[in-house]
Formats: sequence, C-alpha cells, structure tokens
Amino acid sequence: MTDGPLIVQSDKTLLLEVDHADAAECRKAIAPFAELERAPEHIHTYRLTPLGLWNARAAGHDAEQVVDTLLRYSRYPVPHALLIDVAETMSRYGRLQVSNHPVHGLVLQAIDPAVLEEVLRSKKVSPLLGARLDETTVAVHPSERGHLKQALVKLGWPAEDVAGYVDGERHLIGLKAEDWQPRPYQTEAAEGFWHGGSGVVVLPCGSGKTIVGALAMALAQATTLILVTNTVAARQWRDELLRRTTLTADEIGEYSGARKEIRPVTIATYQVMTTKRQGIYPHLEVFDSRDWGLIIYDEVHLLPAPIFRFTADIQSRRRLGLTATLVREDGRESDVFSLIGPKRYDAPWKDIENQGYIAPADCIEVRVTLPDGDRMTYAMAEPEDRYRLSASAPEKIRITEEIVKRHADERVLVIGQYLDQLAELGEHLDAPVITGATPVRERERLFESFRPSG
Repeated sequence: MTDGPLIVQSDKTLLLEVDHADAAECRKAIAPFAELERAPEHIHTYRLTPLGLWNARAAGHDAEQVVDTLLRYSRYPVPHALLIDVAETMSRYGRLQVSNHPVHGLVLQAIDPAVLEEVLRSKKVSPLLGARLDETTVAVHPSERGHLKQALVKLGWPAEDVAGYVDGERHLIGLKAEDWQPRPYQTEAAEGFWHGGSGVVVLPCGSGKTIVGALAMALAQATTLILVTNTVAARQWRDELLRRTTLTADEIGEYSGARKEIRPVTIATYQVMTTKRQGIYPHLEVFDSRDWGLIIYDEVHLLPAPIFRFTADIQSRRRLGLTATLVREDGRESDVFSLIGPKRYDAPWKDIENQGYIAPADCIEVRVTLPDGDRMTYAMAEPEDRYRLSASAPEKIRITEEIVKRHADERVLVIGQYLDQLAELGEHLDAPVITGATPVRERERLFESFRPSG
C-alpha cells in the first residue's frame, strides 16, 4: 500500500482524490486508458472498459504500463483479478489484422490460429469472409471491411486495420503562415492521426479541434468531406478554413438545407445527410460524389446511425473523428472505434488549461433527489427510461434558477438535452431557447453575445 491518490475497485472504477499532491500526475498517467465518468469537486470517477484499454493498446501502450500505473498510484492493494483482466483484455487487440495480401487482396490474418477458428464459428462473422487461404489467413470481401471490424469488436476480438487507404483526388491545401501558429498539441494531434491512418482526436471544448482538422487536411492534400452538426458549425468551419488555410471561398462548398454545393472541400450537416425520403437517405450520395481523400466527422459522439452505416462502406478512405468525449448516449462507442478508428490523441482539459490555452474551469456537481412519488416509477422503469426520469427531475428547475440568480451579472449558458425541459426553463428564467428550429441568423446573434468583448 502507498499513500497514492487513486482507489482501484474490483468493479473497474477508479476513484481519484483531486486534492492529493500527486493527483495531477496520476490523472495524466491514467488518461490514456481510463474513461472519466464524473468530475465533482473532490473525487473524480474513472472506469476501465475494454474499449478504453483497446484504445490505449492502439496508441502504443501495453498492459505492463497500465498495470504499473495502477500499482504505483493506488492507495490500497489492487485486486489481482482486475490486473489479470486488464492484461487479457489488452492482449486481444491486434491478434487479428485486416491487411492487404499481394495476391489475394484484402485478408484477415491471425497471430493465433485458435483465435481465427473462434471467430470463423460466429454466424455474424463468417458471411463477411471469403475463402480460407491457410491456417492463419482468410480472404475478406472488400465491401465488408467495416462490417467485419464491427462484428469482431462485438465478439471481443478487435482487429487492427493495416490495409491502408486510397489517396483520393489530389487537391492542394496549404497553411497561412502569417498571424498564427498551431499550438503544439494541435500539431501532435494531427500528426498522431496521420501516422495512425484513421481514428479519433479527443480535445476539450475551446481547444481548437477545427485547427486539427485543417492541419490534417494540409497533410492529406486531397479533397475533403467535413460532416458537422448544424449550419452554424458549417459556417464556423468555413470561416476558420478561410482564415487558416490557402483555400478560397470558391473551393469550399456547403451542403445543408439551404445550399447544395459540392466543391473540393465540402461541409455537410448531419441533419441534411440523414433526411429520409420514401425509405431512403438520398443525400448520403454525397459520400460518392467525389473521390474524397479525407472525411472529417466533427463532434463524432453525436454521429447519427445512418452515417455509421455508410461509413462501414468507405473504409478505404482516411477518416478523422473530432470530439470532446468518446462517450455516446446511445452506447455506440464500439462503432466509433471500429468504423472511424481508435483514439489517436487525447489531451486532458486540465493539461491544456494549465498551458493557458483555455479558460480555467471549476466543475461542481450538484445532486438532487427524486420526489417520493417518482422514486418507485424510477425503480420499476427500464434502463433506457431511467436516464430521462433522472435528467428531468423537477427539483432541477429550482436549482437552476438559484444558480442563475447567483450569477445575475454574468453571461450564463444552460445546456440541456430535452426540449420540453429547456422550454420550461426558458419560461422560468425569461431566457431565449436555442433548438434545431431556431433560424441560423438568430443562433449566430445569440452565440455572438457570448463571445468575450475585445
């Protein structure tokens, strides 16, 4: 035992004492493999998951490093079964590889023949494969590259994809050197993605993920499709690319509800891409409209399901996901891992805050109690309904009003998930509510009011 800042529990949760002298050092050490779940004032809760450990393995960390980190910082003895589980889980990544064979094309290769035998018995995997070539190699239908990786992750045998990518249509994209320089972590993130081939960059809000996208485009030197959450984000991307790169306005197209432009760099919204007509998604054809060399998924934690389905079919294209969190409310983190790629770079927000690049933030968790009448409803509800019940607890309205009153002379932004709850809050606070139905100009006006003056 040590006087470390970490408590490692048998259910794979890690409790970090924030006020401990070694807390910052420990946070940095566990960040590559542990997922932050809650961050109230004094104790931050992390969790070890297979995806988190596989992401770490893909980034070059091995089980020995993870185990050593847990033992070094843990205040109490680490459960031996947990250490064995960490080593076994991480060893599963890369024992299968998707690669290009000089004669047979796309193949699935296994380091261990027994692993290949196991996955071949799966009814979901076998239809995606072709002929058995030898004891450790089986052909893969090229169109099933993404679907195969999805299926293998669900089986617990994530394949390392080293089959490479097509270059796509070449398009010169330079960086403007005057008046700005990329921050060191932005350059590291773009290079980490490029050397990995495809994958996800995780950076906190306000840290300049758009700049990482621009740097990746300059590395690719190819036509680029950028998928964003809404029209406001599309215009922000366009402005940033015009400011930071040599791209001209004529080279950047917007594909949204208002415009349908296909240019060497095209920025499309998730909303228009997932518009369904007569049972089909006609705008998904944008993926095939050019020989894209790079596809960027902004806010990948919000990626709609139809985009996942199409992404499975374009595994020969380089793909970059940008996000502040890998946690998805629909639980499809494994699809991000298998279809976009593993995490290639992750900078904890505290590190970037300490470097002075983002404003300091204090995170305070305020807990409320469900009314007695709702507690039984919650106890009897299905798991997918419990989140809604707890998120919509009536006491949250009163607490939010009280917090806003304490900051009466400051700019306050209240973020929520459910429109009816936000509408009720808007009435109580006499504040405007921004939703998907809010006109773009009104959104831009309201967002502009939150920009620091000067």
